[in-house]
Amino acid sequence: MANYSYLCTLTNNLIKMYPIKFKPILKERLWGGTKLKTLFNKPIESDITGESWEVSGVPGDISVVANGALEGKSLQELIDLYPSELLGKHVHERFGHDFPILIKFIDAREDLSIQVHPNDKLAKERHNSFGKTEMWYVFHADAGAELIVGFNKTVTKEEYQQHLNSGTLTDILNYEKVKDGDTFFINTGKVHAIGKGIIIAEIQQTSDITYRVYDFNRRDKNGNLRELHTELALDAIDYEKKDDFKVAYTKDTNTVNKVVNCPYFITNLLPLTADYEKQLSQDDSFHIYMCVKGEGTISDGTTELPIKQGETVLFPASCHKLEVKTKGMDLLEVYI
Repeated sequence: MANYSYLCTLTNNLIKMYPIKFKPILKERLWGGTKLKTLFNKPIESDITGESWEVSGVPGDISVVANGALEGKSLQELIDLYPSELLGKHVHERFGHDFPILIKFIDAREDLSIQVHPNDKLAKERHNSFGKTEMWYVFHADAGAELIVGFNKTVTKEEYQQHLNSGTLTDILNYEKVKDGDTFFINTGKVHAIGKGIIIAEIQQTSDITYRVYDFNRRDKNGNLRELHTELALDAIDYEKKDDFKVAYTKDTNTVNKVVNCPYFITNLLPLTADYEKQLSQDDSFHIYMCVKGEGTISDGTTELPIKQGETVLFPASCHKLEVKTKGMDLLEVYI
C-alpha cells in the first residue's frame, strides 16, 4: 500500500492532466455497416461494424488513452490515480471510481432490435449495474428513415404480451420520421429501436444492460435466432403512451445551446463558425466534446489537439478552459 501511495504521489507530481483522446472500441453488430469508416475514418475491418465506443468505463471495454504522456493508460487507471482531477470532486463523491457515462457513435445499416433498458433500481437488483438512460443526436438520416420510440397508445402488460405472442408488436409501437440534427431522450422503460439508414451520437449511463424484446425473426451469421429477454423486459417496460422523447432546442451559433439536462448527464450543442472560448471550472466535472460537423482545434490553453467530424476529446475536470479554433464546427458538450 505504501508503494502504491508513493506511486500516486509521484505520478501526480510529474503529469498534469490535459485533453485526452481515446482509442475507439469498435463493435461488430448484425445490423452494422461501413459508415463509421467512410464518414469518420474509424479503423474498422468489418462490413458490419455498428458501434464505436468513444469513451467507456464498461468492465471489459475500458477506453485506452491515445495521446500524450498518458498514452497507453486505461481510463480506469486514470480515475484510480487522479479521481478528483479527472472526474471532478462532486462526480467522484457521487460515483466513486466508476466512470458514469458511455459515449458512442452508432451506424445502423439495418434496423436494430426492439429493446428496453431497466432503471437504476432494477438494474442494481438484477445485474449490480447502473440503469441505462440515454439520448440520441441524429448525425445523419437517409430519406424516410424512422425510429421506434414508445407506444402509439397506452397498453396493459397483458395486451403487450398478446401482441408479442401474435407477431403484431409493431402495430402498437410509435414510429418517428427523423432528419439530421433531431434529438431524442430515451428514459429507462421506453421501448425503442434505431431504424436503418441512421447514424447517431449516443450519450448514456455506463451500462450495457439491454433487454431485446423483438428482432424481426433475424438470424445471426451462424443461422441462429438471437436471444430475446421477454420475461426480464416485462417488469422493465413503461406501457403508457408518452410524448416526452423528442427534444426541442435552439441552434444559435457561437454559443451554448442547452439540449438535455437530466440527473445522469448534461448535453449542450455548440454550433461554431468562429474561434470560441469557455470557462469550465464552475462545473466541477470532466467535459466530453464530440465533433458532429466540421473540424478545428480544441485546447485547454496549454495542450492543443486537432478534432474533426467523428472524433471525441475528454477534458479532465482540472482543465479549466476550453479554447476552440475553427471556421466551422459543431460540438456536442457532455458533462455531469
